[in-house]
Amino acid sequence: MKRNAFVLSIFLAIASLHVGAQGFHLGIKAGANLFKVDGESFDQEFMFGYTVGAFAQLNFTSQWGIQPELNFNQTNYRTGNSFSSVVPDGVNDVKGKLDYLTIPVLLSFRPIPLLSLQAGPQFGILLNQDEHLVNNAENAFKKGDVALVGGVQVNLGPVLAGARYVEGLTNINNTTNESTWKNQGWQLYAGFRIF
Repeated sequence: MKRNAFVLSIFLAIASLHVGAQGFHLGIKAGANLFKVDGESFDQEFMFGYTVGAFAQLNFTSQWGIQPELNFNQTNYRTGNSFSSVVPDGVNDVKGKLDYLTIPVLLSFRPIPLLSLQAGPQFGILLNQDEHLVNNAENAFKKGDVALVGGVQVNLGPVLAGARYVEGLTNINNTTNESTWKNQGWQLYAGFRIF
């Protein structure tokens, strides 16, 4: 066991030296979400929200790296006209929002320095939700969410801009097993590398 820990420590030390040689950057980003809660009892219109956060870039080579982030994301939604028939005590045709702390960990491939193709998992923690979705004020949404993220990012020196598609994998419905609800949508953002 100690030998495995020693070998792992050596590997991580070598990897961190290699990453340091290739590049490590931190930055901030902000943008717009065009999201919906996908499910039979929700209006399927995409609605605007916002995203703001920070990112790190760990470049292993001139082409490959990872970009972990810590973001605050807002998803706005509207229930459908038949929401109360699917969810007991549910309120029809009501607007609401979900605020998530999300952590995407994206593999980044740069075929040219100007362009990054990115994909990977995103883990979300529900921070708060509107309480008027269900008349008995129960929590209608689960606290955790897992999604797949894919997109493209343009790198202009310290400035970056990008577009992503987010597809929820987790059923976030906490009220009934009758319907599956998933976060889904697009993100447009701009950012700045601090160093």
